[in-house]
Amino acid sequence: MNEFDIAVIGSGPGGYVAAIRSAQLGYKTALIEKYDTLGGTCTNVGCIPTKALLDSTHHYIDAIRRFESHGIHFSGVNLDFDQMYKRKADVVKKNTQGLNFLMKKNKVTVLQGTGSFVDNETVNIKGAGNQDIPIKAKKYIIATGSKPSTIPGIAIDKKRIITSTEALNLADQPNSIIIIGGGVIGVEMASIFNRIGTKVTILEYAEHLIAAMDRDLSTELSKILSKEGIEIRLRESVYKTENLEHEARVWFKNSQGLDDMLSADYILVAVGRKPYTENLGLKNTGVELNANGTIKTNKLLQTTVPHIYAIGDVTGGAMLAHKAEEEAVFVVEKINGQNPYIHYNRIPSVVYTWPEIASVGYTEEELKKQDIKYNIGKFPFAVNARARAGMETEGFAKVLSDPLYGELLGVHIIGPRASDLIAQAVAGMEFEITARDMASVCYAHPTYSEVMKEAYTIASGKASVNI
Repeated sequence: MNEFDIAVIGSGPGGYVAAIRSAQLGYKTALIEKYDTLGGTCTNVGCIPTKALLDSTHHYIDAIRRFESHGIHFSGVNLDFDQMYKRKADVVKKNTQGLNFLMKKNKVTVLQGTGSFVDNETVNIKGAGNQDIPIKAKKYIIATGSKPSTIPGIAIDKKRIITSTEALNLADQPNSIIIIGGGVIGVEMASIFNRIGTKVTILEYAEHLIAAMDRDLSTELSKILSKEGIEIRLRESVYKTENLEHEARVWFKNSQGLDDMLSADYILVAVGRKPYTENLGLKNTGVELNANGTIKTNKLLQTTVPHIYAIGDVTGGAMLAHKAEEEAVFVVEKINGQNPYIHYNRIPSVVYTWPEIASVGYTEEELKKQDIKYNIGKFPFAVNARARAGMETEGFAKVLSDPLYGELLGVHIIGPRASDLIAQAVAGMEFEITARDMASVCYAHPTYSEVMKEAYTIASGKASVNI
């Protein structure tokens, strides 16, 4: 029987980072993956292919709508749907090849097959040709991630009633698509298909899109997406879908409480994700689950069996690739006797619409609910010189700070390159830099980052002086 110091189950961002860090620290490491390629959902059917399509469609919509203003004229701009999806596949392939290289470089043993616990100490891997490969490890890290979830009455058939996974692999461009759910996945998918000319309708149960983020971000995003032609219907309660072979239908209670129905080429279900623990054999161990199906862990991310750890989506909380990566390093370094830490409130969230949305820390609604006093510094991209030059004037930066000490409580951005700008806010929060100090350093001019400087300045009680 093969024996390892650490065995990681699942090769998504949490899993492959855990395996690499484990090997770097000198542990004999195994990485177990049931699919043919490494990388998990994020690399294969999530973050990476979605961003590839978002970038491709962004270029396309710029070419047909915006380049003329720059004095760049085209004739006969056409969308090659097959090539766009082929490029997406090439991006994914290069990323998975990169992971294969990293496993070899770090001498991680990759075991292909479905890993299932036989008991607390043993995992059996059902490999190619139904071959059994039993292993033992001193420590196990479960990093099996999540999969799309649904709601009562909605059966995902992967044909007309689909998830983001199928949407990323369509054979032909749809004429119309209805998206159930206005969260991160829903609005990103809406952006992709709307840009290429598909009629897009979002049905959202809540009163706002991206309901978990700051309300001002949601309001601004709704305005922008509506202006781009996406139909947004809020407070709609979906209860039934049906595949009619050549189209699909969805039934729902509308915002007035009346029954309503819509039809489209596809119904895309984007109502969240659920932890993936199927076929993991946890019933053969002492590992316990929470009521919502996530794996129960303590502050050290140990399960109820101390030498078995769990990280990432399977433990609940924010389902973010970079959260899983942070937890991966945390667990391995704890095993190694080091003293790492994670501040979960300082893990950023990003929505890759355009303009992008990025957020870290408390929302204004959370501060009000907890009766925490705060200052607001809000500055629009519309009056930023770099944004004007680049025709990227939609959105704003919003800083929430402590009125007494100036500590950053939350930073929320909707605007160009928000995904990059949020990093400075994360650093500011992590090292407890005040809003005044964040404003006092020199920012290059003209840059989008100056919007952040002005928001910090206003939050610290000073008047903005720059454009």
